[in-house]
Amino acid sequence: MTGRAGLWVEEGGSGAPALLLLHGLGGNAAVWETLRPVVEARWPGRWLAPDLPGHGRSPHAPPYSLGAHAAAVARLFDPGEKIVVLGHSMGGAVGITLASGWFGVEVAQVIAFGVKLLWREEEIAKARALARAPARRFATCAEVVERYLRVAGLAGLLEPHSPAAQTGVVAEGGEFRLASDPRISEVVGAPIDRIIAAMRAPLRLAAGARDPMVSLEQMRRFDPAAALIEDAGHNPHVEAPERLWRVVEAAFG
Repeated sequence: MTGRAGLWVEEGGSGAPALLLLHGLGGNAAVWETLRPVVEARWPGRWLAPDLPGHGRSPHAPPYSLGAHAAAVARLFDPGEKIVVLGHSMGGAVGITLASGWFGVEVAQVIAFGVKLLWREEEIAKARALARAPARRFATCAEVVERYLRVAGLAGLLEPHSPAAQTGVVAEGGEFRLASDPRISEVVGAPIDRIIAAMRAPLRLAAGARDPMVSLEQMRRFDPAAALIEDAGHNPHVEAPERLWRVVEAAFG
């Protein structure tokens, strides 16, 4: 469905507080499919999972930044509505940005997992180069789905023929491409330490114990109670949804 901000939004439940589920770079709302039964059974209010601008089924809307994404999702809520954010990777950084108070919404808690906290200059340069490159075209759907699963970090976690995998690609002019805008990589390298310092809500950081993107030591610089999720890598919402939900309940119980 399309939400008030012109974004594709999946939602359910009713009442308060609202749970905002924010996917990572290159993904879309379908990545929450494995966690959704847990949310529907155990979250007390309504939940929303948008495709962020430039991702999945939402429009391409450059330029992209954490602030631009936060502003877009803020428009999904009524003034004064209480929000809890559960964000993965880039989505966690968007949630942290949203909690600054600059976007006219009341964030009660941010649970951010798999957020990359340190960026090397060569990583930022590579992301900028990807953002400038034209969208790559593929001859077959199977090829582009394989590319999407790699880009979204979901290779080996989602079946290529699953609906969740198919949402990341589009057919166009007899060829296939990723649904996401190549320019979404513009968000890489934002000064996360300064953004965290501007937060007006409690922050809980977490990551899979095998996540190569972030370490417990790095997380504990910002959250002394940061948690590791055993037997999970960068995508615990897909790999270990029940263990991830225990982190949510401990942070917002």
